[in-house]
Amino acid sequence: MDLNADLGEGMDDGAILPFLTSANVACGMHAGGPLTMDATVAQALSCGVRVGAHPSWPDRERFGRTEQQLPSEEVRALLLYQIGALDAFVRARGGKLTHVKAHGALYNQAAKDPALARTLAETVRAYRADLILVGLAGSIQLQAAREARLRAVGEAFADRRYLPDGSLMPRSQDGAVLHEVAEVTEQALRIATEGTVIAAGGSRVRVSAETICLHGDTPSAVRLARAVREALESAGVAVAPL
Repeated sequence: MDLNADLGEGMDDGAILPFLTSANVACGMHAGGPLTMDATVAQALSCGVRVGAHPSWPDRERFGRTEQQLPSEEVRALLLYQIGALDAFVRARGGKLTHVKAHGALYNQAAKDPALARTLAETVRAYRADLILVGLAGSIQLQAAREARLRAVGEAFADRRYLPDGSLMPRSQDGAVLHEVAEVTEQALRIATEGTVIAAGGSRVRVSAETICLHGDTPSAVRLARAVREALESAGVAVAPL
C-alpha cells in the first residue's frame, strides 16, 4: 500500500516525509509557488519519496476548494501549465515525475463529472503517457483514466469521513475531517486489510484502493502519519510506493 500526502501547501513538510512513500506537490494555483515547489521536491527526493503533481483550480483565496466550471480547453491549459511547472523542478533535481493527482474541488468534480474526468485524463496522457493518474477509488475519474490508456490508481483517505455512496463528506459538514489517532489508524487499517470504510451513518462501504492519503495541512498531520505507518507495518501491510 502506498502512503501519500498533499504537500507544498505552506506546512513544515520535512517532518512528515519520512513516513510517506509518495508526495503530491501543490503547483501554485491553490498554494505554494516556485520556491516552495522547488524546496518540497528537493525534500521529497532526498527522502526517497515519489513526487507527483497536485494541480488545482486557480483559487488561492479558498485553497482550491470551490467548484468551478471552465471550458475544456481552459482546463487543459491550466493542467498543462501546472504539471509542466512541477515537472521542471523534479527534473532539475534529478528526479522523475511519477503521478498526477488533482486537488480539492477539481478532484471531487472529476470524480463525478464525465467530461471533466475525460479532459483531465486526456491532458495527463498528452503530457506523458507513462504518468499514473490518482483518483477517488471507485469514481469515474479512474474509468476515464483507463479509457485514456493511463494507469489508474484508486485512492482512499485515512483522515476523511465517507458518505454511504462512497464519496467524501463535504468539508462544510461537521465531522468531515478525522483528527483522532485511533480513528484515523483504524480507518487506514480497514482500507488496507478489508477494502472497506465505515461511512457516516454506520454503513460499510467498499473501497478498492492502492494508495492511502493523509492531508499534510492538518495540525496533527505528522503524528497521524507516524501512527498510520506504524499501524500498517505492524499489521503486516507492506508500505511501498506506486
